[in-house]
Amino acid sequence: MSNLLAVVVRLLSLAFPPAVVSIAALAGSLEFRDCANCPEMVVIPVGTFIMGSPPTEKGRFDREGPQHQVTITRTFAVGKYEVTRGEFAAFATATGYRAGDKCGVNTDPTNREQVPGRDWQTPGFRQSDRDPAVCISWDDATAYAAWLSRMSGHSYRLLSETEWEYVARAGTTTARYWGEGSDEACSYANVHDATGRQINGSPWQAHACDDGYAHTAPAGSFRPNAFGVYDMLGNVYEWVGDCWNEDYSGAPNDDRERTNGDCSHRVSRGGAWNSEPAVVRSAARFATPSGTHSDDVGFRVARDL
Repeated sequence: MSNLLAVVVRLLSLAFPPAVVSIAALAGSLEFRDCANCPEMVVIPVGTFIMGSPPTEKGRFDREGPQHQVTITRTFAVGKYEVTRGEFAAFATATGYRAGDKCGVNTDPTNREQVPGRDWQTPGFRQSDRDPAVCISWDDATAYAAWLSRMSGHSYRLLSETEWEYVARAGTTTARYWGEGSDEACSYANVHDATGRQINGSPWQAHACDDGYAHTAPAGSFRPNAFGVYDMLGNVYEWVGDCWNEDYSGAPNDDRERTNGDCSHRVSRGGAWNSEPAVVRSAARFATPSGTHSDDVGFRVARDL
């Protein structure tokens, strides 16, 4: 499978140079899994896009600029879903890895604290093995990717921030991959909505819809984007590899991670089950301490081809 995949990817890279790639060319057309406990992966084509948000975008933060053109130069694969609780459990069982003994949760609607005894196994709400793993730090996520690489014989890692936004946008230039508006979110993403407000009591702005979930939702519960990738917005924030920088001044214009800046904080993207509309946008980005465990933070992996 791996040799055939490499040949196919090479031919596709030659057939679709970055300047002319059709976003639909590979969308959902090439998927694979390296092992029974490995994440399902989707092949992403090379291409060029505009990263960041325009000053006119509703909910925009200054850290999302300046907008700049980015070229993804290498075909790569990305997790079709966020890494699930079941997939992370396979890693923890095989290695004896311990992902902390406390996790950030809301002790009331407006107060968030690190609570002892909460972790990815006991986040404080019910999950299935198909729900995304939460209470996962950046260090935990990179440890999982390293284990997956050793076990599979292939190179797994976190996405770079440019790769993440490229996959999230999937050829779109709107605030979200389904369009500009937030009211349609509940068909595509698990967000802070009517159910979340009723059950969690969170006072910040809710989406004007109802997705039926107060916490995480099982992988694949909502519509995918044009690449055939699920939950790029909502469900859980996703770690990427990059060190934090306050904006895109001096940022890479290709698929590389940004390794300068404040590396005690890493970038998290995508918003979560408890996020308001301004957070659930393709350009929204946040600085998070790399050792943070939180019940709304998980991750997704990439694989080199």
